[in-house]
Amino acid sequence: MSAPPRKPPGRPGPPKRGGPTAGDREQRPVRRFEPGARPRPPQRPPPRSEDEAAPGPERGRGERPSRGAAPFPRLRSPSGDLDQLEGRNVVVEALLRKRRKVVRICLDERAKEDDKVSRLLELAVAARVPVERVPRESLDEICESGVHNGVIAWAVPLPAYSTQGLLSELEREGKEPFLLLVDEISYEQNLGAILRSALGAGVSAVVVPTQRGKGLTPVVHRVAMGGAEMVPLIREGLSSSLATLRRAGVRIVGADMDGRPCFDVPMTGPLAIVLGGEGKGLTHTLRDRCDEIASVPLSGELESLNVSVTAGILAFERVRQLRVEAAR
Repeated sequence: MSAPPRKPPGRPGPPKRGGPTAGDREQRPVRRFEPGARPRPPQRPPPRSEDEAAPGPERGRGERPSRGAAPFPRLRSPSGDLDQLEGRNVVVEALLRKRRKVVRICLDERAKEDDKVSRLLELAVAARVPVERVPRESLDEICESGVHNGVIAWAVPLPAYSTQGLLSELEREGKEPFLLLVDEISYEQNLGAILRSALGAGVSAVVVPTQRGKGLTPVVHRVAMGGAEMVPLIREGLSSSLATLRRAGVRIVGADMDGRPCFDVPMTGPLAIVLGGEGKGLTHTLRDRCDEIASVPLSGELESLNVSVTAGILAFERVRQLRVEAAR
């Protein structure tokens, strides 16, 4: 039987069932689609590395970056237990009072050097505090009070006091104690306003409960306008603080609506004024520890005043009585 004729060299035979050979697939990729199936979108080229990427157009002043890009360098507060101070006046007061070390200051890179900024920079140079120019968006991101006026700084915490420790220090300095004790302050603005009035009226310290109420937050610092730097804020149980004051011979006057008019209540000498919590007034426990109850006379069918307003009126009533006594 004769052998089958040989195929001419160089001519490929018919493709085997199942599609093109591997060599054919390498030469020309074949895409198959099932009936009714959607074609796959073409693949995007892989992103270039940072070294290969071309620099984009420079962002103009005041323009927001495109979505997806890093909009601004993120700020990180310095390590350690530090207080965050927000606002030009707050930072200037901290530098002026010199009761604690300011560690770092961040200033809006577009801030105009007005009198306040110039003063801040001058004080920072004198105190050897580094000042860093940063985008305003970086300050917005870490701001806690809602208002920073282009300046945020970090400082070591203020010295901590107890009622007994404060009384001992006042005795060494030959000063009469004058304290405000406030129960359950929920609104930071009220505590800031009390500290601001306390500074103007010569208050020795403000005492608030350990568990209830606010401490020295950025909002308190901003509203206090320097009051928080100079007037110690004591976190202590009010009953314990009142017991210490009574042993030291300090007169205790509570504030409530049914008391005698404050203009008729003696407020000279060593004094502590006790104010109740916001919205509920003086509790029976605190009222029983007071020597007398004073009130602020009201007209116009007004039921009560804000606790910070009441604290300011009573504190400056003491100032008035001291001046009258000194003029005699």
